[in-house]
Amino acid sequence: MNVPGLWIAGLSAAVLAVSGTYLWREGIPSSVMKPAANTAPAWPVPVTAGVVKDQDFAISRVGLGTVQAYNTVTVKVRVDGEVQKIAFREGQDVQVGDLIAQIDPRPYQAQLHQAEADKARDEALLANARLDLERYSKLVVKEFATRQSVDTQEALVAQYQAAIARDQAVIDNARVQLGYTTIVSPLSGRTGIRLIDQGNIVHASDSGGLVVVTQVAPIGVIFTLPQKYLPEIIDAMRGGALVVSAYDQDDRIKLAEGRLELIDNQIDQGTGSIRLKAIFSNLDGRLWPGQFVSARLLLGVRRGPVVPESALQSGPNGSYAFFVRQDSTVETRPVRIAASRNGEALIESGLAAGETIVLDGHYKLRPGTRIAPVPSPAAPAKERTASSAQGRE
Repeated sequence: MNVPGLWIAGLSAAVLAVSGTYLWREGIPSSVMKPAANTAPAWPVPVTAGVVKDQDFAISRVGLGTVQAYNTVTVKVRVDGEVQKIAFREGQDVQVGDLIAQIDPRPYQAQLHQAEADKARDEALLANARLDLERYSKLVVKEFATRQSVDTQEALVAQYQAAIARDQAVIDNARVQLGYTTIVSPLSGRTGIRLIDQGNIVHASDSGGLVVVTQVAPIGVIFTLPQKYLPEIIDAMRGGALVVSAYDQDDRIKLAEGRLELIDNQIDQGTGSIRLKAIFSNLDGRLWPGQFVSARLLLGVRRGPVVPESALQSGPNGSYAFFVRQDSTVETRPVRIAASRNGEALIESGLAAGETIVLDGHYKLRPGTRIAPVPSPAAPAKERTASSAQGRE
């Protein structure tokens, strides 16, 4: 056994134990035991900074909507017969009164002629009955005819007059039925897919129709918004008609601009939302029935400090931004957002126009951090109109 080695090892252990006991009793500076926490880095942090703008900001509410034809008509036949002619092309624009189809009119022309012949016959009988009544009236004065014969003849005249009135009604009905053989468009719009072909026998009782005509100019959009916005919408409507803009589903391309037509008369209790209807002229045909759009209702315009939404951070106490001091250090500022739209936010309180804030690079920052601003890259356009993909609204 190596006795000197054991003695040296034991002595070392004793020294370490005594030293540890001393340090535990006397204490050591915290800067020695562990590194400092929340200490700002020695080198400035590169960030993108910007100035809070003072500008007009549109207050709008956005809801998902569905395009709805202003009027929709399923053109049906009202008489039985053979379809002799289909006078429209699928997808054709038609006006009120344009020919859609022709039903074989010959049976109804024959009925009309028969009714006219019956009237002519009854008119001839009426004329003869009136002559007989005139003769009987003269004879009864001289007592060559009885009063009963005169009364009977008067009744016969009245009977023929009623028959003629009935004949006229039959003629009118026959003309109506004949008119139904010529089917015209009841409104101005666009035809859809043809539902029946030429040569088929159709009936007034058929459930289907010939074609569906939809009016697409003007056109409507039905969209929904949470019921909490209802009071401010009603207040805004008192100032005049409200503008509604229709965008594609990505809320990027503006399709059309119209006006708010009405607010539905009840709130959907299942979803807590209110339905609204907007009307668009749609002269360029950008809106199509059944299309899903993003409807943006403009309530008004306010002026105030505006910042990019990317500059705002979320914390346990709400939103905040990093304000840049004159010495290039940052501090947190709690902010209250009044409204947001297209990546920008209108600030209710917390920031003022002209102040400098951090736009990008927040993840390395904490209060007191020194920053080194770098130029911001050109941001791509967030919104394009249908006529110009490069221009902003």
